[in-house]
Amino acid sequence: MMMILGLFVFTLSTAPYQTLNRSLEYRWPTNSRVGLLPAAQFLGQDNDAITLSGVLLPEVTGGRLSLLALETMAAQGKAWPLIEGSGRIYGTFVVTGFTETRTEFFADGAARRIEFTLNLMRVDESLTAMFGDLKDQAGSLLSKAKTLAGKAQSVLGGFGS
Repeated sequence: MMMILGLFVFTLSTAPYQTLNRSLEYRWPTNSRVGLLPAAQFLGQDNDAITLSGVLLPEVTGGRLSLLALETMAAQGKAWPLIEGSGRIYGTFVVTGFTETRTEFFADGAARRIEFTLNLMRVDESLTAMFGDLKDQAGSLLSKAKTLAGKAQSVLGGFGS
């Protein structure tokens, strides 16, 4: 698996991308001052965009059905988690654009070569917002485990009497 967007898995047999381009922007508004350089203030991260580009050769790799699945996901207007095969979590993304170019056709009009570009934009606030505070979740799991262990010990203690 190269990457997963929601339920769509990018693999060599579906839609293998050859290029992943990520663009991060940061907000630095300025305020004009008399006789001085403008004052700048850092307001945080702005856009996080990812563009996946690739070439499909339907005889070897995925084809029109793989791209149709991506188009259907985009048309739903939902945000999807984007996770790389290495385990890196990028966040929650929406599809903002899709380009497809077909060339080198068979006699029936089916393309031998399909070039595609998928534009994604991050829409979650942060990974913490997406998954919650992992420390709180771990603490909750630990307390539940201790409670269950105590119950198990009292049940097992009853068998020893």
